[in-house]
Amino acid sequence: MSKPAVSPMMQQYLGIKSQHADKLVFYRMGDFYELFFDDAVEAAKLLDITLTTRGQIDGVPIQMAGVPFHAAEQYLARLVKMGKSVAICEQVGEVGTGKGPVERKVVRIVTPGTLTDSAFLEDKETNRIAAVAVGKKHIGLAWASLQSGEFKAKLTTADKLADELARLQAAEILLPDSKNLPVFQTASANITRLNAWQFAADSGEKMLTDYFGCQDLNGFGLNTAEHAEAVGAAGALLNYIRITQNLMPQHLDGISLETESQYIGMDAATRRNLEITQTLSGKKAPTLFSTLDQCATYMGSRLLALWLHHPLRSRSHIQARQEAVAALRTQYQNIQGRLKNTADIERIAARIAVGNARPRDLAALRDSLFELAALDFAADTSSLLLTLKQVFPAALPVAEKLKAAILPEPAVWLRDGGVINNGFHSGLDELRHIQNHGDEFLLALEARERERTGLSTLKVEFNRVHGFYIELSKIQAEQAPADYQRRQTLKNAERFITPELKTFEDKVLTAQEQALALEKQLFDNLLKELQATLPQLQQAAKAAAALDVLSAFAALAEQRQFVCPEFADYPVLHIRNGRHPVVEQQVRHFTANHTDFDHKHRLMLLTGPNMGGKSTYMRQVALITLLAHTGCFVPADSAKIGPIDQIFTRIGASDDLAANRSTFMVEMSETAYILHHATEQSLVLMDEIGRGTSTFDGLALAQAIAEHLLQKNQSFSLFATHYFELTRLPEAHAAAVNMHLSALEQGQDIVFLHQIQPGPANKSYGIAVAKLAGLPARTLNAARKHLNTLENQAAGAQPQLDIFSSLTEADTMPSENHRVHQNENNSSPPAPPTDETAARQLLAELAKLHPDELSPRQALDVLYRLKELAE
Repeated sequence: MSKPAVSPMMQQYLGIKSQHADKLVFYRMGDFYELFFDDAVEAAKLLDITLTTRGQIDGVPIQMAGVPFHAAEQYLARLVKMGKSVAICEQVGEVGTGKGPVERKVVRIVTPGTLTDSAFLEDKETNRIAAVAVGKKHIGLAWASLQSGEFKAKLTTADKLADELARLQAAEILLPDSKNLPVFQTASANITRLNAWQFAADSGEKMLTDYFGCQDLNGFGLNTAEHAEAVGAAGALLNYIRITQNLMPQHLDGISLETESQYIGMDAATRRNLEITQTLSGKKAPTLFSTLDQCATYMGSRLLALWLHHPLRSRSHIQARQEAVAALRTQYQNIQGRLKNTADIERIAARIAVGNARPRDLAALRDSLFELAALDFAADTSSLLLTLKQVFPAALPVAEKLKAAILPEPAVWLRDGGVINNGFHSGLDELRHIQNHGDEFLLALEARERERTGLSTLKVEFNRVHGFYIELSKIQAEQAPADYQRRQTLKNAERFITPELKTFEDKVLTAQEQALALEKQLFDNLLKELQATLPQLQQAAKAAAALDVLSAFAALAEQRQFVCPEFADYPVLHIRNGRHPVVEQQVRHFTANHTDFDHKHRLMLLTGPNMGGKSTYMRQVALITLLAHTGCFVPADSAKIGPIDQIFTRIGASDDLAANRSTFMVEMSETAYILHHATEQSLVLMDEIGRGTSTFDGLALAQAIAEHLLQKNQSFSLFATHYFELTRLPEAHAAAVNMHLSALEQGQDIVFLHQIQPGPANKSYGIAVAKLAGLPARTLNAARKHLNTLENQAAGAQPQLDIFSSLTEADTMPSENHRVHQNENNSSPPAPPTDETAARQLLAELAKLHPDELSPRQALDVLYRLKELAE
């Protein structure tokens, strides 16, 4: 009979691998997870582990790599961060009980979007998985977090899908294999393709109603006929979670339909430009989140990030948060002191739900629930605080159950024993008594045997290899009684066993095995009991996180002089002495500035030198507006804000090489999106529109875009530009106003005052800024000569309107059609600077100031800058 080409074990592996062809298979063999064939090659490369061979198939060596099972988590974490999915195949049968290989099966699948183990997750980031179902008119979007139990769905459109995904930042996205939307062709997210039928609305409805135990989804705000795509996406997502976890999770606390009107809209470019949770260079700090995050728990930090990406539109919800922040200003320190002792209840609850919580998770949960129940704070002035305060005592019965069940300091792993508390189970107590009092028996036995044999150096000992034994020296061994049975011979000693010792050994070892098995059974039962309490645990986690964020907001109000913004029902955006919440923490002195929009003034034309602070000021206005809608106080002396539905930014751009788009194309695409979607309740930031093309093209586009914002969108718009022709826009449009960032020049040096002042800027300072950037002196001198030549040419040709000339001078200029745009500055070459000139500049700048209108902080900032100039 010919030898089979494949061993039974390898046949088993190949069968399992065929069911998970798109995943790496961790195949348990004893103390290792082994990978074979292409999986082994890929894992060896990604994990930097040894690639070897084992056996052959048809003469071809089987490539193989492996990782120790006790260290598997660190390897899994690395693979998942690389976007890989891994099927965990465990030994589920008894070793050596049959003729074939031990029974194995895949017990779970680890994917980027379905993680629950803390080893795989960032502490301050929410890990989500999303699903997209494509219909004829709508796109259904569903998303979930297995760590928090969040489960939501909504209908959207193709042009808004990218913005929704940017908001959710899902780690994994499920798509029908028959659809290939443009947004996913260059997406960096991990894409998982499923059969298209899994996204059908009818199968989705059945999956959801079976899971929630209801007849229809109306109670969740979902109607299958009206929200077919959303239902289909949610059903596909829930089924995928069931498959990967090898069970139906118990902690998805209902599904809710999200609508556009719940949150202030922000597209992907806006989230990126405002650097909410990531800088433009991709770093985690300094960002709005990193600057504001004074939370005491990871749960709070994650909720803070969620609130920053989801600013509310509901005034009642915002004001409830404001009331809570005001009430906590004198209490936040005591609250955060207790919260610092609180574990990540949210993620512990998630691990309980999927059945992989560890002993120390339950101990941490027990201690945390007691800590939360002991929280005491005044809540009489805030309905929100009162609601949060009432949540914590409801979880006390869970804490008491865990106190009875789990040792104060349990072992790390259940397999090591020492987890279940003494007194929790009488059978376990008895088995432990046998184990723990074995020393007394051994000492007594040793004393009796010494007396019986007369051998004073006789010892009764134990080791893991040979068990219990009586040890005698070589000389004494010759005097061993007849009932001593030789167990082991050493160089200088002999080891024996007696019937009495053997009986004790069997009893102790059996007790140890039985105790471990019983502890595992009791622990598993406890997890099942805890799954029934998941609603209380999740409510406690959410309440603790919300209390933590509100306390952090209170700390900001106290420590950084943030004020409570006022809301109005009419168009207004008035900010007195506003500050950039991130930049003010990075610099020694920050200049505060006003902002004024209302129904009469809707577009601010912002001019001034590069590095003068235009972009910082624009972002500052947007961030103050955003913060106000999270319920946080804002960095200003006062703020009044009318209805805001969306925030848009068009600041900076770079080539999108993956999509074959130039910088100018990216700029125009973002601008087009804003013009199509901005409303009269939107806040729009536009920075240097038109700079990526020729002068006339750029100017024409910038003016047309500004006019569109004024006439069509009527949004509150900050429009920064270097096109001086645009400063005449207020002459034709009363809703536009000129403002500029001020600066002082001393000789060839420049001091930026960063103050917003009325009117257009009076000089460009381009060469002075280039000097600050470190351009060689030779280059700077050449630039001055070229500037002189260009200015003389412009003066000798047709005059050009200067952004830095007065409106009276502008009135004498030729019409737009007869102007030739050469340079921003057409004045005569500057005279060599003198002390007298610098003094006149200093006096002129001082003359512009209105001391009675300056706050103490502004006055101090101006004084510092003027002192720098004087020196």
